[in-house]
Amino acid sequence: MSRFTAHTALVTGGTGGQGASHVRALHAEGANVVIGGTNAERGAALAAELGDRALFVRLDVSDEKSWAAAVAATEEAFGALTILVNNAGVQNPPALIESTDQATWARILDINLTGTFLGIKTATPALRRAGGGVIINIASVMGTGGTAHYAPYVASKWAIRGLTQTAALELGRDNIRVNTIHPGVVATAFITEPAAGADAPIADFYTPEPFAVPRLGQPADITAMLLFLASPDAAFITGTEHVVDGGLLLGPALKNASA
Repeated sequence: MSRFTAHTALVTGGTGGQGASHVRALHAEGANVVIGGTNAERGAALAAELGDRALFVRLDVSDEKSWAAAVAATEEAFGALTILVNNAGVQNPPALIESTDQATWARILDINLTGTFLGIKTATPALRRAGGGVIINIASVMGTGGTAHYAPYVASKWAIRGLTQTAALELGRDNIRVNTIHPGVVATAFITEPAAGADAPIADFYTPEPFAVPRLGQPADITAMLLFLASPDAAFITGTEHVVDGGLLLGPALKNASA
């Protein structure tokens, strides 16, 4: 399939587990892809792996000038930007609110929330110049409820929900759709390895045994939803939230429903 021929996608956090999955899939379906990230070695390697129609740009999502340079590089290389995936994110080391220092709070919100805000702000004029497009913000199931020890991360992902809906209202008449994906526990280093300053990964706090679909998610599970939302098949969908979690939020499933 080539659903995205003549489209250009900028994916932030494009060298990570989910980000690289999104980049590869969009490229495989015909899109030009711009890999935004701070790890130049991994970014260059991924761009080289994909070959034509792929570009790495160094992008600090918390810095507006960095965003402006990335969008300019995208338009210079490929002529137009039509898909923005705000995927970059970091987690905080687990700690009670009373033990969380302000610097940690600020860093998590700068990357997860301000990074998404700046992406929408900076990419919007480019999407307008292209005649419209799609913005997909990656949030989390942690943005649908409270999670002890992860206040900064939870707060950032909750806020993305309201930001997404506001952007959808502001940009709809510009032919720009804005939606959110809420991944569950996905088997990437983000989940399976401890955050900086943490002793244990988030995966240690979850077991998929109670899920209706009793396994950890894979990056491809999230990418499948992203491809749908970015495609013309979702032309009437904006301001919406899509949970991809194997039933985590539903609560424990019956071990054998046929028994």
